[in-house]
Amino acid sequence: MDYSELGRTGLQVSRVCLGTMTWGDQNTEAEGHEQMDYALDAGINFWDTAEMYSVPPKPDTQGSTERIIGTWFKASGKRDKVILASKIAGRSPMSWTRENESMTRHTKAQIDEAVEKSLKRLQTDYIDLYQMHWPDRALRVFGGMTYADYPMDFEPFEDILANLGHHVEKGNIRHIGVSNESPWGVMRFVAEAEKHGLPRIASIQNAYSLINRVFELGLAEIAMHEDVGLLVYSPLGQGYLTGKYQNGALPAGARKTLYNRLQRYEGPGADAAISSYLALAAQLGVLPETLALKFCDSRPFVTSTIIGASTMAQLKIDIDAFQMEWTSEIEEAVEALHYAQPNPCP
Repeated sequence: MDYSELGRTGLQVSRVCLGTMTWGDQNTEAEGHEQMDYALDAGINFWDTAEMYSVPPKPDTQGSTERIIGTWFKASGKRDKVILASKIAGRSPMSWTRENESMTRHTKAQIDEAVEKSLKRLQTDYIDLYQMHWPDRALRVFGGMTYADYPMDFEPFEDILANLGHHVEKGNIRHIGVSNESPWGVMRFVAEAEKHGLPRIASIQNAYSLINRVFELGLAEIAMHEDVGLLVYSPLGQGYLTGKYQNGALPAGARKTLYNRLQRYEGPGADAAISSYLALAAQLGVLPETLALKFCDSRPFVTSTIIGASTMAQLKIDIDAFQMEWTSEIEEAVEALHYAQPNPCP
């Protein structure tokens, strides 16, 4: 297993990050524990969760993933072996995550409540990386590249950092990061932290894959120059880049079959682009998920790639994918396909 520094924190995180969002819905507690055991044995020391999980978000499963991680920490006694990342929900109508609010926001009161609840569920006294799951600003972040005249009422960047900084000072969280964030948002957080001596963001967790390279348009340069590396989510395009949904297939137990929430990967040009990468993988004699995951790992601005699996067989395939050799010939082939059909699933 290879490792990278998380921002400027000094923490060395595995290039593979264990995603957990299916635990508590698609996966049982026992299955979650089995995945954690296997991942740790494979050298993965970096796990990602969120207060919102499991997915899809709903009141009866909210927080279940953190609880499953917490029971594993208690049973195994291996909290010190794991660099744990969790996330606070951004602006949303998911009122069930808070005691007395109509929507989730990044106010001081809500940050305080969210941190304390996550620590309790996780059965730990600290979170290594605490991320803003999506902005407090009204912003289109889950699919699409268009801009709208959004409302301008949002918590000031300095205030958010200061409120998170209280928990850094207390030791509840060690470092902070952002997720589903824009170039402007990332640079504002960096600038306010440096101006006021507040905690500096260490990472950006955004969607990135063969069929969604929007990160490269502005954020990649920031990641390289500001040491705020990418934590890749959806590297397999929520399963589309494995080929399991080809020709309208709906495998039993698959996310699209269960929830039908994958429209981000079904827009114009998506099917042709996905098919071209599946064909390239076949030509190379590798599994399509191997090509897709190693592509992400080969990018210089990537700190770690988050993998998520609902079965142990999937988990093993995903971890093994990072052993693939990435050659200049593969790079050229991927680039040719990308330029022919760029970012069909932003």
